[in-house]
Amino acid sequence: MTGSPEGSTPPLSLPLPPRIAGLAALTRNLDWSWSQDARQLLRSIDQTLWHLTRHNPIELLKRVDPARLAALAADADFLKRYDQVMEQEAHRTSGQGTWFRHEHPELQGPAAYFCAEFAFHNSVPIYSGGLGILAGDHCKAASDLGVPLVGVGLLYTRGYFDQRVRLDGWQEDADEHFDASLTPLERLPTVVKLRMGGREVSVGVWRLMVGRVPIYLLDTDIEPNTPADRQLTHRLYVGEQHMRLSQEWILGVGGVRVLRALGINPAAWHSNEGHAAFMLLERLRELTADGVPLAEATRQIRANSIFTTHTPVPAGHDAFTSADVETNAGPIWEEMGLDRQTVLGLGHHPVHDHGLFHMAVLALRLSGRVNAVSRRHGEVSRGLWKDLWPDRDAGQVPISHVTNGVHLETWMAGQVSALLDGHLKHGWFDRSGDGSWDAVLTLNDAALWSAHRDLKSNLLSAIREAARRRWVEQWKGEGQHLVGSGILLEERALTIGFARRFATYKRADLLFHDLDRLHRLLVNPWRPVQLVFSGKAHPADEPGKRILQRVYNLTRDPRFEGRIAFIEDYEMHLAHRLVQGVDLWLNLPRVPLEASGTSGMKAALNGVPQLSTFDGWWAEAYNGRNGWVIPPAPEGGDVDLADAADADQLYRLLESEVVPLFYARDEQGIPRGWVDRMKHALQVAGQGFTARRMVREYVEGFYVPAMSEGFVDLDPVAAG
Repeated sequence: MTGSPEGSTPPLSLPLPPRIAGLAALTRNLDWSWSQDARQLLRSIDQTLWHLTRHNPIELLKRVDPARLAALAADADFLKRYDQVMEQEAHRTSGQGTWFRHEHPELQGPAAYFCAEFAFHNSVPIYSGGLGILAGDHCKAASDLGVPLVGVGLLYTRGYFDQRVRLDGWQEDADEHFDASLTPLERLPTVVKLRMGGREVSVGVWRLMVGRVPIYLLDTDIEPNTPADRQLTHRLYVGEQHMRLSQEWILGVGGVRVLRALGINPAAWHSNEGHAAFMLLERLRELTADGVPLAEATRQIRANSIFTTHTPVPAGHDAFTSADVETNAGPIWEEMGLDRQTVLGLGHHPVHDHGLFHMAVLALRLSGRVNAVSRRHGEVSRGLWKDLWPDRDAGQVPISHVTNGVHLETWMAGQVSALLDGHLKHGWFDRSGDGSWDAVLTLNDAALWSAHRDLKSNLLSAIREAARRRWVEQWKGEGQHLVGSGILLEERALTIGFARRFATYKRADLLFHDLDRLHRLLVNPWRPVQLVFSGKAHPADEPGKRILQRVYNLTRDPRFEGRIAFIEDYEMHLAHRLVQGVDLWLNLPRVPLEASGTSGMKAALNGVPQLSTFDGWWAEAYNGRNGWVIPPAPEGGDVDLADAADADQLYRLLESEVVPLFYARDEQGIPRGWVDRMKHALQVAGQGFTARRMVREYVEGFYVPAMSEGFVDLDPVAAG
């Protein structure tokens, strides 16, 4: 990170005219990013600079011409909008008049939400993908609803990684740097100490305000740590196991100690995925070190702890060797008054142990409530973890589900939101489950299609502009990358988007199973189709990189006439463009390996239908009119045969249903049947798959019981 990591984050160095000095405070809370009025106000300061800074208002205010600010301070129209935004900001950051205060006035909280990554805005790049986006949307919705929540994570001062793709299609990974002074991050004076590997490590903390929700991010890049220890929190999801273990120890143990040092005493503790499970162990240490017997201490921890699992396969859960855990954590059992084997046994799996300490097993043992992230994932998870309850059938394993949702105001385009403002009842964005969203089905076809065409045009313009920038800055005038960058994409063609992490089970290359059939589909002068891919493979995932390489190389195959594009360095800013601007969203995971999937929800909130396998959220959402589904292949068969069957069904759907429907236009040039699918996609997503609905379910089913009387300890997992 450039700048001074040791000092607190300074205020904006550029003096603002007193009449609009509140802009500095506005940009120091990320809730501007999901307020239409605030975004429009900031954009109007300098639209070109807003674009060049990738919607970063702090950088905008530092770079804008002071004369422009002086003129705005005397502009009556700007000042009227400024005053309205500042009034809205004061309400958004207060706790008054919120859903939580209305429903639960007697409860104070807070709930502590631990997660390895958070994605709030592209200017704070401490996320890699779906888990971080989900965590960010969870916190934003909690702020909207007034839920007393604090987030705890790590500040990765080198981020995830910047992606560069070589001419041969191989992904290269470069450090991602960002300037803390161009973010709303604020370094706090708090420092806590941890014992790790027989040494003491200091952990600092930064605060990031997300509406009403403070996020505390831990950082070891401080004095007096050694150079090696200062690097512990540099990079997200490093492949080396010892480093991962150290990061998770810092997140869990350090996170608890930071909250204690700040005087925050959570009434509910939520571990979002197993990365944060050491938070539970640290709280158990606190109690046993004070003399509470282990059984009673375990009961107390379980009474207000929640574990959300996002991973449907055993190999996806973090597990470390017992020796590494002992080296890193020891002698914690001495502090607890316990023996080594009892503590290590908390992470013991009775069947798949192999000398490993399983983070998910630790979380399952010490959490009173456990949930998966979709109905289908709940079924898979109960089967996956049934060995921990050997006397129960899989259906009786105490793992429930809360299906993921996405933050509507973050992901819905302004054009779509404006349409709904004029069509639905007041407060439509806050409604779900009461049928209010059915009115979407009566939206004017021409108006919805026109809004979508504008968004598609914006996407393709952004793709061309990104190619221009990379041609100058990265490719140094060499043109061989340009065709694959999307400069030949056209607005009239059916545009299919696929933007996911490049993991093998997500099958980004399924469309390339039969290249001749794909060629006939794409290169049709009467009904052209084009594909836009984006996404990163984990730096250590060689098979994922090979799939990305295959996709990238085909973007430059002349027989496809430039109708396949790969957009480098996928992040939130690009994700907004893609989910809002493509015509069809494609999602092709092998069943049942998709826990939930939220990219299709974001697309649907913009009226973009999805074509997907019957997995994750789509198993709940698909109704026959909001998109298309690939019929399930027989379970338990050969993977290659299943992939071939799914590819055949994918081609069939595109050839016989999707493409004909998109090109069936009336005399006004409107594809009425396609627009009907768009409306149903929007209606289903808005009705049942928003983050507000998701957070309400967590509040009512998990946070409120933990904050009031605690969970009844009926189904503990036996100790290892």
